[in-house]
Amino acid sequence: MWKRLSNDRNFLGMLFMLPTAAFLLLFLVYPLGLGIWLSFTDARIGRPGNFVGLENYLWIIGSSKFQTAVFFTMFYTVFASVIKFGLGLYLAILLNEKMPFKAILRAIVLIPFIVPTVLSAIAFWWIFDPQFSVISWSLKKTGLIDTNIDFLGDVWNARWSVIFANVWRGVPFIAISLLAGLQTVPASLYEAAVLDGATRWQMFTKITYPLLTPIIAVVMTFSVLFTFTDFQLIKVLTNGGPAGATELMATLSYNTAILGGRVGEGAAISTAMVPFLLAAILVSWFGLQRRKWQAGSDND
Repeated sequence: MWKRLSNDRNFLGMLFMLPTAAFLLLFLVYPLGLGIWLSFTDARIGRPGNFVGLENYLWIIGSSKFQTAVFFTMFYTVFASVIKFGLGLYLAILLNEKMPFKAILRAIVLIPFIVPTVLSAIAFWWIFDPQFSVISWSLKKTGLIDTNIDFLGDVWNARWSVIFANVWRGVPFIAISLLAGLQTVPASLYEAAVLDGATRWQMFTKITYPLLTPIIAVVMTFSVLFTFTDFQLIKVLTNGGPAGATELMATLSYNTAILGGRVGEGAAISTAMVPFLLAAILVSWFGLQRRKWQAGSDND
């Protein structure tokens, strides 16, 4: 029987997947299940807690801090992801052109992404400092402003500042990923389009973008997930301030459960993030099912 199973590709595939499955069960499924269970209890740090049903969820839904966190999490994710995609796509197309020192430029583009998030946040914390900001200093020297800009003390200034920092970190990932996709587009398609008299915009809309669509779907899914769950940048740069204006659901969950000691309520906030993340994954998954650009027909 073992000899027969050893020749079964499906059985061997499942056998080789067992270590990965065990790893996922231990470090992903178990913590997720435990978090969902804790969200239905009144657990505190050092105390297991008792089952309280939907009490934690009813509390967070009526909490103004949670409502603000949900609003900013969605605002932060949408605007940062859209800006990163636009800049990343433009940068990918630019790096795909023939230019001197292209290899060096591609390496430089990756720097913001490979620098640790905490170091990036500290650097931006200095750049946005209300007294010593290099941006305020430069604008004052040119006579464009009279007083320093309060980047992190004003509600909307702080929100746009953290979005700027997230975009700076995230653009390289999208640019390099899309650049890899551009490398797979056959040059003969562009040559044929040139012979047919197509403009650069027509070549982009009819060749480049359709062939990049599967890669765009995957890259943007990861981008949305990374942005939605961004913790380190916000925690170091603003810690959710001023007055909770830049609080994400991830940072609010941490502050509630770990710093506040209310584990059940913090777990409820974390669990409330799951539907949003599943929605982003499902949008990408359904988008990948429609492969008209590859099949050449209306069939999936």
